[in-house]
Amino acid sequence: MAMQPITLTSGMRANLVSLQNTNSLLENTQKRLASGKKVNSALDDPVAYFTAVAHEQRATDLAGRKDEMSEAVQTVKAADAGIQSLNTLIAAARSLATSALSADSTTADALMTQFNTVRTQIDEMANDSGYKGVNLLGGTSVSLTVKFDETGASKLGITGFDGTTTGLSISLAASWVSGTTVAASTIENAIVSLDSAKDRLRTESSKLANNLSIITARQEFTQGMINVLKDGAAGLTNADMNEEGANMLMLQTRQALGTTSLSLASQAAQSVLRLF
Repeated sequence: MAMQPITLTSGMRANLVSLQNTNSLLENTQKRLASGKKVNSALDDPVAYFTAVAHEQRATDLAGRKDEMSEAVQTVKAADAGIQSLNTLIAAARSLATSALSADSTTADALMTQFNTVRTQIDEMANDSGYKGVNLLGGTSVSLTVKFDETGASKLGITGFDGTTTGLSISLAASWVSGTTVAASTIENAIVSLDSAKDRLRTESSKLANNLSIITARQEFTQGMINVLKDGAAGLTNADMNEEGANMLMLQTRQALGTTSLSLASQAAQSVLRLF
């Protein structure tokens, strides 16, 4: 008698297919719980995946711009610190000139020497007010371009000025004394030039403060945009951990029931074989 092939019953086959589907769903849920994402590759959801990648890339580009803005802020602050120090030195030079007006010729001559020493320090201070090679007190040929968006189309240009005694028109003190006579008019001219220099520095400081406010505002805006983009990417790809946890419990239960059902179907087939 020819042997009949042993095949799966329709019930066993149905249980096996259901169990395989459950195992596949269980693997996907485990992957989501492990990664924290419902979209791990373009195969999961092409539209959501590539949109999220674009958001993340733009956020990264903006983060780079934000770092550049931070450096620009330090450059502006360095220039402003230089201006404040220059104001201090100019005030000292003015005090020397004012004292010379009411001094005798010997004292006035000594004060003139001190004035020129302070003048030299003004030049050195202006030359030392740079940050990472950019000195906004180094003349109008010095400029700083701050880019705000990822393409660099949105930007702010900052032009420097000459913060030295040449640019501020503070001349070298000479002839404050003629014989035994103090040259009051010469000293008064020096005081006038110092006052003009102070006014110029006040104007330049105001410009720097305005530029600093713009950069700071753009920094805050950029950080906000980075957060929005990251939240958008997360919303497209992140998994709901509560939902996935519930799915895991449901699928584990289904898997257990499927295994039991398959076992029962197998036992039924074995019972039929015992008849022979």
